[in-house]
Amino acid sequence: MDISCQDIIGDIEDLISLDDPSPAERYLNKKDVTVRTKRVKVRANRPKETSTVEKPLLDSVIPETQHIYMKTWGCAHNTSDTEYMAGQLAQYGYNLTSDKDSADLWVLNSCTVKNPSEDTFRNEIEAAHQAGKHVVVAGCVPQAAPRSDYLKGLSVVGVQQIDRVAEVVEETLKGHSVRLLQAKKVDGRKVAGPKLALPKVRKNPLIEVIPINSGCLNACTYCKTKFARADLVSYPVQEIVDRAQQVFQDGVCEIWLTSEDTGTYGRDIGSSLPELLWQLVEVIPEGCMMRLGMTNPPYILEHLDEMAKILSHPRVYSFLHIPVQSGSDAILGEMRREYCVKDFERMVDFLRAQVPGITIATDIICGFPGETEADFDDTLALCEKYQFPSLFINQFFPRPGTPAAKMTKVPANEVKTRTKRLTDLFHSYEPYKKYEAGTKQTVLVTEISHDRKHYVGHNKFYEQILLPMHNNLLGKQVEVEITGCTKFSMFGKVIQGEQEWKNCSKRSTADGTMASGLVAGAEESKYRSIFAYFFISCSLAIVCKYIFMFLDF
Repeated sequence: MDISCQDIIGDIEDLISLDDPSPAERYLNKKDVTVRTKRVKVRANRPKETSTVEKPLLDSVIPETQHIYMKTWGCAHNTSDTEYMAGQLAQYGYNLTSDKDSADLWVLNSCTVKNPSEDTFRNEIEAAHQAGKHVVVAGCVPQAAPRSDYLKGLSVVGVQQIDRVAEVVEETLKGHSVRLLQAKKVDGRKVAGPKLALPKVRKNPLIEVIPINSGCLNACTYCKTKFARADLVSYPVQEIVDRAQQVFQDGVCEIWLTSEDTGTYGRDIGSSLPELLWQLVEVIPEGCMMRLGMTNPPYILEHLDEMAKILSHPRVYSFLHIPVQSGSDAILGEMRREYCVKDFERMVDFLRAQVPGITIATDIICGFPGETEADFDDTLALCEKYQFPSLFINQFFPRPGTPAAKMTKVPANEVKTRTKRLTDLFHSYEPYKKYEAGTKQTVLVTEISHDRKHYVGHNKFYEQILLPMHNNLLGKQVEVEITGCTKFSMFGKVIQGEQEWKNCSKRSTADGTMASGLVAGAEESKYRSIFAYFFISCSLAIVCKYIFMFLDF
């Protein structure tokens, strides 16, 4: 693979190593030379020089004594990766904590889609250094750009090596730097990633995020994710189905299918997304649900008939995320999106006709290089025509190394203006006004709202309904009555008695939490691990004592 100079050296200053002597140090032995200070313009995003706390280095890692803090940026695929890594670490004997200050090591799982995500990732690394914490980085940023200056000397877990995170953490705690970035292969063939049957610690114990493939077939000019995830590699159908059966038995009541592009699933293994979905719906228990992840337009067009039938299935949310990115064919061509606006409109019109009430979410990039006022007006017209209930509005960010980064940029003030115009349009309509007060809905309750004041349920169209806090409501499918709505959600009240609620989770508890089999198993083995460690240590000490006595004799 060819590597350009830009991938290695982003700036001429990169030729000077941090280990090189400073100008002041060069002149220490020249008493007659005065070093004249030079004014340097400080860049706003350059981290300030601050004192750091010395990191403790361990000769050996005693099970159950180290605490690990984990943080994730990005998509559902990244969330699933973090959950798998948490599973490996808990199984190994590490204690997972949400308190970063008390943690011995931070595992930071990054996203490379936008500049702000990478900036916060870099800031978190700096914060860890200042706090004297060991760091292991993971995700798309170090996979796509492992030579980045701020990653120098850090341990890295590649996107396909997450099943080895425990050994990387152990070596890092000992002061070593480990980098695992190679593609995973089995019998010489590239695979999508670690086995799906690995243990997990889920962010939400009621929801399982299942990656069905890794990488994609597109070559969008603005996207850097492909640098990390590479070309399409799909998991076998049976492995995905087996995982779904396993997690439903564990007490999960909702599965999300995720990847960089779910629509491409199976093209590398002689299968297809509909083939997978039809097998999955056969193993979804009554009352449980499945949600499909993002799909790009080119790869769903040929499956529209089958997809409409699947999205109408009672155990599949009538919800699909299809990013259009622009309403202008000229801009779509510059993005190399491989479809036109008419293709997208045909898809939306067909699905809305065949699956009444379906929720279609989409994405827009404002200010892509070369976008004219007329191009943006086309985008506004498209969004006004369909009034998408979920519209993800993004300003264009040039990602280093992508073709779009070299294109002529739209002035920043114009990008902001266009972003505001589209945002104002989005806020001008309320999609939930279609439901009158008193409307009855069946919802699956799986979450607690951010303000901790409501339970969150979703109806068949994955529309959000906020419910009063009731004991035992998590993991239940209930009938509710709509009492009001906002721009982003509805309010409702449960109209069934508790004896009529359908229990979709086998392991819900009264306080709305679920016991994690993996964590419980790790807790049970805690004292056995400590006992084994000290037993071995004492045995070695006794053996050494007698050896030295023999030598003295």
